[in-house]
Amino acid sequence: MASPRMTDEEIWTTLRDGHTGVFTTLRRDGMPIAMPMWYVVLDRCVYMQTRGKKLQRLRHDDRASFLIESGLRWAELVAVHLTGHCELIDEPDEDLMRGFTDEMTRKYATFRASGGEMPKETADYYATRLRGLVRFVPDDRILHWDNSKLGES
Repeated sequence: MASPRMTDEEIWTTLRDGHTGVFTTLRRDGMPIAMPMWYVVLDRCVYMQTRGKKLQRLRHDDRASFLIESGLRWAELVAVHLTGHCELIDEPDEDLMRGFTDEMTRKYATFRASGGEMPKETADYYATRLRGLVRFVPDDRILHWDNSKLGES
């Protein structure tokens, strides 16, 4: 019988190659807040650079989830959902930052807006806000499926 289950290698390839993940953090009242994020996978952890409220929420409660999905038709749906906790890395070492930057460039260089493409106020806002590097460390509860496998015999 066909199964939509993915192998460990397929799970991590899907995560590594996915474009935009949905990162969910918790407000103080426990309400989940899901936001789209660009990210990279290094050593089976998800890394994101962010600012503002997400960092505040993570300082209060480091639990989070991360979802990557693709496909338009039901038979094409692929998804990986991770749960785990986050670590805020205030002073990343040189090797980590190099790996993070190189992988972000590989994935997103052609998608980034240049400062000239956005209003000056927007470019200034992003240039002056403090950013934090977040390491999302998944636990063993990985949900995953690749519906294209259901058509395989």
